[in-house]
Amino acid sequence: MPSPNLVVAILIGALVVIRVISKQVTGSPVTPRQVVVMPTILIAAGLISVGPALGEASAGELALFGVDLIVLGLLGTARGVSTRLSMRDGRPFQKGTALTLLLWLATIGLRVGGGFLAAALGVGGTLTTASMLLSIGLSIGVQNMTIWSRAKRLTVPLAVGHR
Repeated sequence: MPSPNLVVAILIGALVVIRVISKQVTGSPVTPRQVVVMPTILIAAGLISVGPALGEASAGELALFGVDLIVLGLLGTARGVSTRLSMRDGRPFQKGTALTLLLWLATIGLRVGGGFLAAALGVGGTLTTASMLLSIGLSIGVQNMTIWSRAKRLTVPLAVGHR
């Protein structure tokens, strides 16, 4: 039976991903708040849960954790590049494409698959599950920073105050 912490992390992760994907499908203005708030919260919560797990992690689990962060960071960059940017009311507006959605499915599949791989290799421990929020936050943060960087090059004021 999964631990209560794992169940909570999975539920939070699922809710965040559903919210992020739905906003990307419908589109939203590019705002400093949108770029920073959610990834910061997820990364902070992830660091809190990862901290104690690092001390008891095996070398194999640490290696998979590192690979997980790199791959999810790269997928975040790819999602940021695949996002369509346009102008609405003189401000940058982002909207995910079909490729963005496919990259999200790959992100989810790789994150879940990484957990199964760790278990199959016998290196799955508390770090594997504790790192879920951190890896999701990092991936979303990299995606948002990629979009922010692209939006800044549009040479118009970025949207302020939109949610």
